[in-house]
Amino acid sequence: MEAVGRRSLLKAGFGVAGSAFLSGCERSGEPGEVNASPSVTGYVQPDGPQVQKVDQDRRRNGKFYKFPMVATAGPVDLGGGVLVNAWSYEGRVPGREMRLQPGDTVQANVSNRLSAPTTVHWHGLDIRNNMDGVPYVTQAPIEKGGSFLYEYVATTPGTYYYHPHQGLEFDHGLYGPLIIEDPDEPQSYDEDWIVVIDDWIDGVNGLTPESVYAQLKRGMATKGEPPALVKAAMLPPTAKSKLLGGDPGDVNYPYYLINGRVSSAPPVFSSKPGRRARIRLINAGADTAFLVALGGHRMTVTHTDGSPIVPVEADRILLGMGERYDVLVTLKDGVFPLVAIAEGKNASAFSVVRTSTGEAPKPTVRPTELNGKLVGGGNLSDLESAPAVRLGERKTDQTVQLSLTGQMDPYAWGLDGKNYDPRVPLASLTEGQRVRISYTNRTRMWHPMHFHGHSFFIGGLSGPRKDTVIVLPGQTVNCYFDTNNPGRWVTHCHNAYHERAGMIGVLAYRV
Repeated sequence: MEAVGRRSLLKAGFGVAGSAFLSGCERSGEPGEVNASPSVTGYVQPDGPQVQKVDQDRRRNGKFYKFPMVATAGPVDLGGGVLVNAWSYEGRVPGREMRLQPGDTVQANVSNRLSAPTTVHWHGLDIRNNMDGVPYVTQAPIEKGGSFLYEYVATTPGTYYYHPHQGLEFDHGLYGPLIIEDPDEPQSYDEDWIVVIDDWIDGVNGLTPESVYAQLKRGMATKGEPPALVKAAMLPPTAKSKLLGGDPGDVNYPYYLINGRVSSAPPVFSSKPGRRARIRLINAGADTAFLVALGGHRMTVTHTDGSPIVPVEADRILLGMGERYDVLVTLKDGVFPLVAIAEGKNASAFSVVRTSTGEAPKPTVRPTELNGKLVGGGNLSDLESAPAVRLGERKTDQTVQLSLTGQMDPYAWGLDGKNYDPRVPLASLTEGQRVRISYTNRTRMWHPMHFHGHSFFIGGLSGPRKDTVIVLPGQTVNCYFDTNNPGRWVTHCHNAYHERAGMIGVLAYRV
C-alpha cells in the first residue's frame, strides 16, 4: 500500500500454535481476524521441545510468585468525580503491581469475567513462547467465564508491564506494572516510584475503543454524520507534531491519566528534599506519545525498556506506546509538577511531587523543562547500552526487511502491504543466529514497533537495548538481536488501532 494523505475522515493475533485451537476458524474479512488458510509446517510449536529446552536452562531460584488476576467489567473511579463503567483488573487502574526477583517462577491465574475472550501479554519479557499471550499464535484465548494459568520464569531485571493482546482490549483499563528488581543494581536511590501514563476513553459517555475503531473503519466521508460523541473522538486533521514527523495519532481522548487519575485529582508523590528518586515511566496508552518533564529538575536517564544505558541527562523524555524509561532525580525543596504532554493533542496528564508544604501547581502548568534537552522519540543516537548488556561481535546471519504500510482512508495498516495472516510467517528464523530487523516506515504516520520474546539493539552493538522503537515517517531503523528464544513471535505496531487494522505479523523459528 502506498502512503497517502492524513484523513478524508477527520482525520489478535492468530497462528499455528496447534490444530486443537485452530480448528473451526473462519475468516471474517477483517485484517487481524482469523484466516483459515492452511497451516505452515516446519516451525517450532509454542510448547515444542526447542522451547522446553531453552526454558529448562533458565535460572530458577525456587520461589513461586502467585498472582491471581480477575479481568472484570464494572465501575472504575478515575478521581475528581469521574466514575466510568469500564474493563479492568479487579476494578483497579492500573492493575496491581508485580514486583519480582530474577529466577522467580510466576504463577498468574487469570479469570475472565468480561463479555469477550481475553489473554495477558507480559510486555518486554523474554519468557517461554506458550506463555506470551497472543491468541491463536501462542494460546487459545481465555473465553468468558474461563481461566488460564500463566507460568513462566522471570529472568531479565527491568521495568515492564502486562496487558491483553486480544482485539482493542489494551485500550480499556486492562494493564499493570511489572518490575523485576536487579540484585546488582549499580545506582543508589531512596524512592522507587512507578508512573503509568495512559490515554482513556473506555466508558466515557458510553464510548468504547471498539466504537471508535468502528468509526475509523467506516471513515468520516460516509453517508450521514456519525454520532456526535464518536465524531468528537476522532483527532482533527490539524493535529500535528514535529517530534513525531506529522500526524500524532488517530484518537482524541477525553482524559489522560497518571496512575489511573485524571489531572483534576492527580496522584501525589511525597518525599523529602535531597532524597534521590528512581522514577519508572511506562506509556500504557494506545494511541498517544507522551512528552514527560518534572518541573524544576533535570533527569538522569538510566534505563530504556528495562535495560541499562550509559546514564545521560535530560530535561524531557518522549515515550511512544509500550516504551519505558527509568530516570533518577535528586529532589529539591518544594512542590513540583510532573507533566506528561499528550504529544500533538493539546492535552496532558498531570501529577504532583511534594517535598514540603506549599500550594500545588495547576494541571495546566507547562514547566520550562518541556523546552529543554530531549531524550527518546525517533532519534536514539545519543543513547548507549551499558557495557554489561551489549551484543558481542559477530557477523549478521540474516536481515528481515519489514515495510510499514497503510493509510487512514480506507483505514488499513499492514506489514509489507499484506493483511495479517498469522499462519504464514513474515520471515523464518533459525536458532543461534544474529539477525537484523530493518523497519522502514512507508506511511505518513509514526509507528512504535514492538517485538515479542526478545530485546534488540538499535543501530549496532552498543546502541540502546529495547523491545519497542519509534519509527518515524520515511525512517528506517535497524534492530539487532540473537535468536535465543525459540517459538512463534509477533512484531507489531503498538498503536492499538493500527495493530487491530493489520500492522502485525509473525516471525517463526524453524524446527
